[in-house]
Amino acid sequence: MAHHEVLIIGGGSAGITVGAMLRNKPNPPAVTIVDPSDKHYYQPIWTLVGAGVFPKEVSERSEADYIPPGADWIKAAVSTFDPDNNSVQLSDGSTHTYDVLVVAAGIQIDWDATPGLKDSVGKPGTGVCSNYAFETVDSTFENIKNLKKGTAIFTHPSTPIKCGGAPLKITYLASDHWRRNGVANNITKKFIKGGPGIFAVPKYAQSLTKVADRYGIDRVWNKDLIEIRADKKEAVFKDLKTGEESVEAYDMIHVTPRMSAPDFIKNSPLAADSGWVSVDKETTQHTKYPNVFSLGDCSNLPTSKTGAAIRKQAPTTTENIMAFLAGQALPKHYDGYTSCPLVTGYGSLILAEFDYDKQPAESFPFNQAEERYSMYALKAYGLPKMYWHGMLKGREF
Repeated sequence: MAHHEVLIIGGGSAGITVGAMLRNKPNPPAVTIVDPSDKHYYQPIWTLVGAGVFPKEVSERSEADYIPPGADWIKAAVSTFDPDNNSVQLSDGSTHTYDVLVVAAGIQIDWDATPGLKDSVGKPGTGVCSNYAFETVDSTFENIKNLKKGTAIFTHPSTPIKCGGAPLKITYLASDHWRRNGVANNITKKFIKGGPGIFAVPKYAQSLTKVADRYGIDRVWNKDLIEIRADKKEAVFKDLKTGEESVEAYDMIHVTPRMSAPDFIKNSPLAADSGWVSVDKETTQHTKYPNVFSLGDCSNLPTSKTGAAIRKQAPTTTENIMAFLAGQALPKHYDGYTSCPLVTGYGSLILAEFDYDKQPAESFPFNQAEERYSMYALKAYGLPKMYWHGMLKGREF
């Protein structure tokens, strides 16, 4: 049995950033990161990959290159948590104890939760595509550029998802592609969401509605995709209010799959009833186990699950871990800040930034609800560099 001062579960955006920030401290704690992956992906760029702007390879790096200097890496997955005994059992059968546990295991994509999806997504001739996996993301642009007429459907499930604006972004980008290629009038565009409204923050919702109107996108609310019949090119939806089912024919369908907390979290004492790790929304400390912290997509922090949110959560978590190890009160509080760079077309973007109260929390001295090329350039070229060379190195912005 091995013991660790700080044991971090997950080597994605949140786990690496917190690990790097801890190791950058003047008297750094010993840090061990547990993650089975060989590769690390900058997933926010997948929207632009799906729109044909970049090859998917730009999103991929070797995980080993981003393990913070001085941190240990255990290349394994978690089997079970035993927080009452400050221990974790890994997939290789080993048991590890800790002074502080950080759970940053990301989100689970439930491809199997929608019958017919897993077998058809990304496969030629099915018309089914998705930006939500490295293996399938380039199928999106194949479908977009090959569609000259017919019906294109874009879905958004009722579950929490990573980057809540992403299903809308690819809808806009596809619509812009068809407009630029003179086929937009031949294509019926439908955005079908398992929830109400286009966006949760009224200031940005107003602008996004105008964009959808400009492209002629039909919007359908409170309907969940429940089945793909790829052989017939049919999608089955369920009305979340009435329970009625309906069938939509498609020529192309971009599916945002259902998502949930990873199973090893759902089935553990760390989970809230929702399945996500139960934490205090201001300190990121667990609500029952004071030496456990969680941030990012796997936590139940009531904000959007984005890398930008992690960028603000990580300094809070790091400072509070240092205070906890020193036996001090937790000094830092997170206000729910998150950001959604909402691409509205090739070369245009609305940068939504807001807090727990759904109030805008903007960074720039202009109206960010307006479409701008500068904000598009920030997303396409600036933010990836900030991610690889700044955030994952533990630098604050």
